[in-house]
Amino acid sequence: MKSFRVWIQPSRALWPTLLGVTFMACALLASDVRADIYRYVDKDGVVHFSNRSKKGKRVSKVTKPQATSAPGARTIKADGIAPTRYDGIIREAAALYQIPEALIRAVIRVESGFNPRALSHANAHGLMQLIPATAERMMVTDIYDPRQNIFGGTRYLRVLANLFNGDLQLTLAGYNAGENAVIKYGGIPPYEETRHYVTKVLHHYEAYRRALYAAR
Repeated sequence: MKSFRVWIQPSRALWPTLLGVTFMACALLASDVRADIYRYVDKDGVVHFSNRSKKGKRVSKVTKPQATSAPGARTIKADGIAPTRYDGIIREAAALYQIPEALIRAVIRVESGFNPRALSHANAHGLMQLIPATAERMMVTDIYDPRQNIFGGTRYLRVLANLFNGDLQLTLAGYNAGENAVIKYGGIPPYEETRHYVTKVLHHYEAYRRALYAAR
């Protein structure tokens, strides 16, 4: 697998030092970025993404995020969706907590598909799928308010990034499984859901990062 380095620079008002983020890219990211991605839904209604077509399953090809130009606005399309409604909030949260815009978008994409009313079986709510206890910790009073939800979720990413010394994989694992699980296992917990989650977010993060860079 190919490794590369990303820097998440904290705001001086919040944290006095830079945090280096180093992680091993998953095989999906190490492959040619032009490779096709396929989407299919299993019998339980769970959506899966893969770089290989699944025999015996109804699959659809996914279009990777790409930049489009528009007067006075930046539009990024993913799977035919143009989730520009929250661009301003995402940029504000990214600037305040010094978390990359592309990472926030990737987490929202995987967590809720940009649905502000999303509710999971684990009682996670909204765009960034906050459970009530985490929302309270992150000072979110209206869990379905897009601004509060995005700011709360980004604040939690900042807390996790500092807790795990900027390790992006552990930060994402903590977001999915909770920081205590990451601490307990001394790394990404051996949960299939969490491992798939980290892989998917990293995939979308890289795609959005490239799209944002191209749009500037």
